[in-house]
Amino acid sequence: MRMSIIMPCYNEQPTLRRAAERVLAAPPHDAEKQLVIVDDGSTDGSADIARSLAKEHPEITALFHSNNAGKGAAIRTAQPETDGDIVLIQDADLEYDPASYPALIKPILDDHADVVYGSRFVGGGPHRALFYRHSLGNRFLTALSDFTTDLFLTDMETCYKVFRGDAFRSIVINSDGFGFEPEITAKVARLGLRVYEVPVEYYGRTYADGKKITWLDGVGAVFTILRYWLFPGPLARDDEERGED
Repeated sequence: MRMSIIMPCYNEQPTLRRAAERVLAAPPHDAEKQLVIVDDGSTDGSADIARSLAKEHPEITALFHSNNAGKGAAIRTAQPETDGDIVLIQDADLEYDPASYPALIKPILDDHADVVYGSRFVGGGPHRALFYRHSLGNRFLTALSDFTTDLFLTDMETCYKVFRGDAFRSIVINSDGFGFEPEITAKVARLGLRVYEVPVEYYGRTYADGKKITWLDGVGAVFTILRYWLFPGPLARDDEERGED
């Protein structure tokens, strides 16, 4: 079994190397791993670290944006480079623990799921007590997304999204920024893919630590949810090639 891990990176110099090394060392240890780091126009030396990691580890591919384009753009850049049976999204900030990988991939390996979301709001794992208003906003966005997709998720905005590889590579990604989260959720639902949630541990950062998402991203997420509810556009590459709306 081969896993492709996509790691978008923007100004994560303090954590990028540790994050990459923890991904490579994470279970399951019998899985072959491919780590695709996409430096999204960093200005703090993260790009140099990504280059060094790619030279040191043959499992790592480093890709680069000349300017900051956003998380969705980074994932879109990595998408055609992945070749794993399973594709997983992993941030470079160590808020999410790669030790969760076995639980995240199990529903796919057991052929129960095509997509797995790692929820911060179910289960009994450690969860740093931060940003109550963020939590309310997340729950509102998840509820709105659930209403429009008819999925019953507890954490639509989670970083940990895991896909059957062929399904992930078929999905058209348009959003450049954090709109990736509601867009991919809407398309997964419309494609009829089997979606599961599993609990994950969460070690949240403060803004002083480098957290980047803001209330403006929340506003943008509302518009993205409504857009892909009312005007879904092409869902998969076959639709795009046929010119379907």
